[in-house]
Amino acid sequence: MRILLFLFLTLFSLYAQDSQCLECHKEHTQNFARSHHALAMQEANETTVLGDFNDSTFDYNGIISAFYKKDGAFMVRTDGEDGKLHDYNVAFTFGVYPLQQYMVKFPKGKVQVLDIAWDSRSKDEGGQRWFHIHQDDNVTADDVLHWSGVNLNWNFMCADCHSTNLRKNYDPKTKSFNTLYDNITLTCTSCHGDTDEHLQWAKNPQEFKGKNPLGLPISLKKNRWNIGADGKAKLDVKINRTEVMMCAQCHSRRAQIAEGYKPGKKFEDHYIPSMLEESLYFSNGAIKDEVYEYGSFTQSKMYDAGVTCSDCHDVHSLNRATLNSNVCNKCHQESKYTATAHTHHAQDAKNVNCITCHMPSRTYMGVDERNDHSFSLPRPDLSIGSDNPNACNQCHKDKNAQWATDAMVKWYGNVPQGHQNYSHAFTALRANSSQAPQFLYDVLMSNAPTIVKATVVEYLGNYPSQQTYTTTLQMLHSSEPSVRLQALVSLEQFPLQTRIKQTFKMLDDPIRTVRMEAARQLSALPSGDLDSKLKSQLKTAIDEYRQSLLYTADRAESQVALGGLYLNLGEEQKAVEAYEEALRIQPRFIPAILNYVHYLQTHNDEAKALSILQAGLKELPNEAPLHYSLGLWHIRAKQYDKALILLEKAHTLDPDDAQLAYVYAVAIAEKDPKKAITILEGSISRHSGDLQALQALAYYFKTLGDESKAKEYQQRADEISRVQVTPIQ
Repeated sequence: MRILLFLFLTLFSLYAQDSQCLECHKEHTQNFARSHHALAMQEANETTVLGDFNDSTFDYNGIISAFYKKDGAFMVRTDGEDGKLHDYNVAFTFGVYPLQQYMVKFPKGKVQVLDIAWDSRSKDEGGQRWFHIHQDDNVTADDVLHWSGVNLNWNFMCADCHSTNLRKNYDPKTKSFNTLYDNITLTCTSCHGDTDEHLQWAKNPQEFKGKNPLGLPISLKKNRWNIGADGKAKLDVKINRTEVMMCAQCHSRRAQIAEGYKPGKKFEDHYIPSMLEESLYFSNGAIKDEVYEYGSFTQSKMYDAGVTCSDCHDVHSLNRATLNSNVCNKCHQESKYTATAHTHHAQDAKNVNCITCHMPSRTYMGVDERNDHSFSLPRPDLSIGSDNPNACNQCHKDKNAQWATDAMVKWYGNVPQGHQNYSHAFTALRANSSQAPQFLYDVLMSNAPTIVKATVVEYLGNYPSQQTYTTTLQMLHSSEPSVRLQALVSLEQFPLQTRIKQTFKMLDDPIRTVRMEAARQLSALPSGDLDSKLKSQLKTAIDEYRQSLLYTADRAESQVALGGLYLNLGEEQKAVEAYEEALRIQPRFIPAILNYVHYLQTHNDEAKALSILQAGLKELPNEAPLHYSLGLWHIRAKQYDKALILLEKAHTLDPDDAQLAYVYAVAIAEKDPKKAITILEGSISRHSGDLQALQALAYYFKTLGDESKAKEYQQRADEISRVQVTPIQ
């Protein structure tokens, strides 16, 4: 009964908000009013709160939180910023299913999301309980993941996707938010854009003189698919990415660089979508961290064919009950793809369907199961010797990847490669193996998805040569903004005199993210010799970059970037203020510590640099970069014994970091060249393409008189340096 009342009042509320839409679009408006989008955020009251606030408690690692009501308000007593228990008024609800979170208002307009959430699934599903979204960790008040910290700040992390037409309005001077929105939750205009002209059109279509068809800023016409005699679907209209990019605003892992995005505008003028980074995706492209759908979907063969979100999803109701394998039969001939000849499982086999095999799921936030949208072929062979998941062993948990691979070979005679065939390339590039350059070019010359090519393009600068330089320049002319951006990042690794002209050209790029990257790189150069036109152009781009950083000035990473920009522009006091602000926002943010220390050392303030490093290590005793940086400090101070202890500690804490291994080996080589060799050989066993380690090994073996070994390692280094691959045509 309570759920029915909840839905009724929500419908009534949305009808009031979208009454003009309801008049002509009753079915869509009603369906949307029941959707998770429409319930993305609500004011906390008796109809919107699903959790048990009837004096219930929850124990998280000894911290007992209580949920209760007081004078009609929903209250929680839990640990706050100081680690002590406080009483907080719950102001808003966040989502409805499979979990609901709750938000608390703090001074200066800050709103924080509680990390204790309500499992709104049924009891049969294990729900109707309080749980912690980091239940396998021990998150305390001094942790960045604590609900009172920056990573659970609604104004930055959540609001842009859960409310309509959000303006964050962070003031760096007062360190306060005045966040505004047109509607607390999502509405019709969130996806359709400004509807004022559409309403004018609806009143008098014959007299309408607006610039857009039907008066709508974007056209969201459904695709038309025809299934041919071969059982394959063909799109009979031109591929249109408008809808996918509209959904990407919220259904992508991305960084926001400017507000004001409206459906139909250039996505990359407001967001930088994440590539297939190691922390986010497994090497086979499968989802690892919480990346939402866009990055996965753009890897798929279906995306290449022109499939859009609405081909599979009812975009108004979002009714999950319809999202089973039947949706696949719209484009894939059911008799062919459900046959045992295709599945190699009995037709009545449990959990054998399109989704389990081609969209394996992963659970986030404790209870939220999400499907991978790359629609890949099962590749158990890519799981052998790696941490890559695969659909076969997700069901057959009692078997291993080799068993599943053998089964596929028995069925097909080999393991089908599929569209996503870049796992070995990613593995090699991430490990800096000796095969990495060849794998890189294999991907660039293949029909790999754009997001894959953009991801590997950034690695070009790791292998500087005339060939990789030429390839990088070619990638700067790509029609894809993500490829141009990554090529520009790669270009920075080449000598200044060879790249400066090309970098200046990118100031003319039509996409803001690319112009900003060019501005960042060029901000370090003196502008005295530039003509007035180029100087003005550079200033405009730098201002654009600065404004983007100021927009996210509530984040420590943006303050660190501002510090670097101000240093490049000769505004040293502003740089210091930015570094100190980064540490105020997030005292344990290692990049802020290291960048500030570097600035202090270049300005001969070694005492303050030392105090900051020591304070950092006191808080973060197991962070290798801090031990490494302090070790280098002692080397500059000619305190070599202390330095060696710290460099060894850094290497021990992170033995997989090739740079830490190399520096420690070089530091110890004068006293113990044999130990240096042992360290370096251990490193190249994991990073076989590390040129500096190979060259160091050649040198140290030579000093020990082992000419054979020295020659072996030098030859390996030379082979990597002169690796020849087929150039891009």
